[in-house]
This record gives sequence, structure tokens and C-alpha cells, in this order.
Amino acid sequence: MNDFLNYKVPPGIAKIGAISLAVAVAMAGGNANASSHREGPYVAMQPAVDGTDFYMFRSYEEGRQNYVTFLANYIPFQDPQGGPNFYQFDPDALYEMHIDNNGDAKEDLTFQFRFDNTSKGIALPVGDKQVGIPLINAGVVEGVNPDTLNVRETFKVDVVRGGRRVGSREPLTNMKGGDTTFDKPVDNIGDKSFGGAAGYENYAEQHIYTVAIPGCSEPGRLFVGQRKEPFYIAVGKIFDLINLNPLGPELNGNPNDLENKNISTLALELPIACVTSSDEPVIGGYTTASQRQVRILNPEPDAKLNSAAFHAGAWSQVSRLGMPLVNEVVIGLNDKNRFNSSRPSGDGSFATYVTNPTLPALVQSLFPSALAPTNFPRTDLVTAFLTGVEGLNQPRNVVASEMLRLNTAIEPTRAQGQSALGVAGNDLAGFPNGRRPADDVVDVSLRVAMGALCVLTGNDDMFKVGCRPADAPAGALALTDGVRKDAGDFLPRFPYLLSPIPGSFNSR
Repeated sequence: MNDFLNYKVPPGIAKIGAISLAVAVAMAGGNANASSHREGPYVAMQPAVDGTDFYMFRSYEEGRQNYVTFLANYIPFQDPQGGPNFYQFDPDALYEMHIDNNGDAKEDLTFQFRFDNTSKGIALPVGDKQVGIPLINAGVVEGVNPDTLNVRETFKVDVVRGGRRVGSREPLTNMKGGDTTFDKPVDNIGDKSFGGAAGYENYAEQHIYTVAIPGCSEPGRLFVGQRKEPFYIAVGKIFDLINLNPLGPELNGNPNDLENKNISTLALELPIACVTSSDEPVIGGYTTASQRQVRILNPEPDAKLNSAAFHAGAWSQVSRLGMPLVNEVVIGLNDKNRFNSSRPSGDGSFATYVTNPTLPALVQSLFPSALAPTNFPRTDLVTAFLTGVEGLNQPRNVVASEMLRLNTAIEPTRAQGQSALGVAGNDLAGFPNGRRPADDVVDVSLRVAMGALCVLTGNDDMFKVGCRPADAPAGALALTDGVRKDAGDFLPRFPYLLSPIPGSFNSR
């Protein structure tokens, strides 16, 4: 472990940090859009299991630098006014975070989240009858599981070592009392429901748990709940045939179309020693959601909140997310569901989408001055997308596969010193070396897809990616969607994402 923390970045990487700009996007193929919101035909109709973004970075909260934070976001495009049920995780789904700590494209650690929703049946006397209320709360909500909360949402988390379905399984436990069941805070109904504008965050923070992790000598932290949508992008203009100026201002060139949305977050902070193997500082990570293979609608649902259908059979994976933008802008329409059900070890079947990406050609057709790279197969994107960059975030014995990769030996950058361009901005602790909330994965992805790595590697191909500047006429362009944030737009502490917008919010 001490060797990891004393890790020195190779001079070539440190000198030209922008190189790992590359890793960012092989997968992004070229375009950009809402990271993984509604990216597959099936999950577009199943928002509760639609994974939208995955973040993995060394914690930059004061005193927490020896931990890694994992954030998995689900249930996209949440309007704050989404009552009366608001947004709940699916009790009949399995949500997972997977960690590969030896580079073999297979999970070594999996954290599994299962949910349960229980109605309390709060009723009011109306005449001579007690009648159940139609709302999720019956008064101001304070503390964990108060009497005024009409629906209690709880969850359990298991850690699985080895294969996700065959490995050894043990529960995470609350360090206060040893319980294995945790309460999830209700969504931000509105200021009045939490006693004022600051009430919700005070309420939500009571649901940050210090947890004992079987097999780990140090505890971690856990939070599950609604947050303000952290991803930022001019998504409407991008979907309209990239109806923006890709060479315009990088900051405030366009409005963030997700600014007034919320998201549901699974957050874990784990000790580095708990997630790495003994001789490898680089870890890979991704999140998935699975449903049972059989669902039969119940013609006579009872009072239980999740009784509208019967579920049975083995788990079937329906959502997968590691690096951002992959399924949206790289994988062809007919293979999107198949990618969502796949595992990294089988990524060879999608290789053509990386070696011969379609979106750079689309960018050129819309902006003729932005000439697409001409090197086929796109070995530069294979390096970035499937292996990581040697000397930065490539495992020693890497098996080519798509996932977010983080070199845990690289010190975190405090919030005030972070570059939104990550490695491309000489900030080695940022994307594509992991991903932090403020990292501008859209701009980085656009540039790499259009050949930035071919330009950075030079005529001598110092990074051995198989291309040169002449192969990428637009590789040096500062392409952008015109939307950018920085670390100051997020919390400087776990779980880093801002308190969700209240349901009483009115954008007009």
C-alpha cells in the first residue's frame, strides 16, 4: 500500500497530461449527449433501472484521501415536482457496483443493493371512517423514519467476493448498532415538508452511514438518496444534429439542459486497501442493474406497494455503465440492449464500433471543417477505450474491456485545484483517470473522438497508439458543447453531489 501512495507518474505522462484525454473517449466515438440517460430501447421504458452516470475517484474531502468514492446514478430526468409517489428504487431489481482489481475484465468485488418499500397506511378521520391519505407524507419530515412519513424505503447492501452470482456474500453493517437494514431518505418533496430551505440537507445527512465492510480492516461510508443531477450538457442542441457552435466558448456558451433535474444516487466511500489487490494500484469499475427474468402482472394487487406483479427466475442484467457516453454514441441502435446485458469480458463482440466509429463521420458531415480521423482501425481509441493509457491508468496485466479505470496511487486534487478537463488540463487525478463530478467528459470525449490522441502522440507515436497528427486534421481543435462546471459547483465532501431541487421549485 505504501508503494501505491508513493507512486510517481512517468515523465511522458506528466509532461503532456492531455494525452490521457484520450482514454476519455474512445468510447465516445465523437458525439456527445446526456451521459447514459435513456440510452437503450429497453431501459428507456424502465427508468427505475436506467443507470445514467458512474463516478469513481480518490476522495478529495479533507482527511479522506486514502479512500475511493463510487457514485452510481439511476432514474434519469427527475422533475422535482414528481409527486405524489416521487422516485423510488425498484424493490424487484438488483443494483450493483463492480470492481475489477487485477485487470482481467472480471469483477473481484461486487456491492449489491436491494430495496424494500413499505406503506405505513397513515389515515385521517373523515366522518365516522379512517381514510388513507394519498400523499407520501402527513406532516413535516424530521429524523430517520418519522411517523409523518407514509412510505418507508429501506435497503440492504451485500459485498460479494468473486463472481457476482457465485462468490461469497456478506452484508455491510451499520457501525451504530450493527443493523444490516438502512433507511433511504424520501425525495425532496418541498421546503415546507422539511421545515425550511435548509431542512432537507440536514435530514438527508442523517442518512450517511459509517459501515463495517466484511474483509476490510477499516470502515467505509454509505449513502443512498436523491441528489441534484450532476451531469451537465447542452443535450437538446446536440440531439438536433449538433445544433451548436462546436468551436464556441467553452463556458456559458449554452445552457445546461439538466440544470433543473434530480437523480437518485448510490454512494459508497471505501478504503483504498479494501478495493485494490496487493500489487496493482489500478482498479476498474462499473455499475449494473438487473431484473428477474419472469414478471406476471397481478390482477388483484394488495396493499403492499410492490405487489402489482410477481417476479421470478434468475437475474437478467438490463443496464450497464462504466465510461460515460458509450451506449449512446458508440454502440449501434440494434446492439444497445445487447450491450446493456453484456459483461466487460465479452466486449470483443463490440470492437467494430470502436475501431470504425460512425460519429466522427457524422460530425464531419455536419461541420465539414472538422475532418474525421482517417486511421482505420482506430487503434488510438482501442488504447483509450479498452485498455487505459500505459503509465497512467492501465493495469499491468490488462485484458481489453470497457470500464472506468482509476489509478489509486495518484494523489487526489483538492476541489479548488481541479481542472474540468482532468488529465488534459494537467490534473492527473481527473478524467479519464477515474471520473469526478465536475470533469467535463463531453468536451474531452468530443476531442479525443476527433483524433486528439493522434496529435498528442506526435510523429514518433510516443504513446504507441498507432496514429500520427496527419491522421487527425481536426485533432487539435478545442471542440465543446459550451457547458462547463467546476468542483465549486458541488459539495467538497461525501457524497459530493448537491442536495436535490425541492418539489416546490418553479423554474419560471
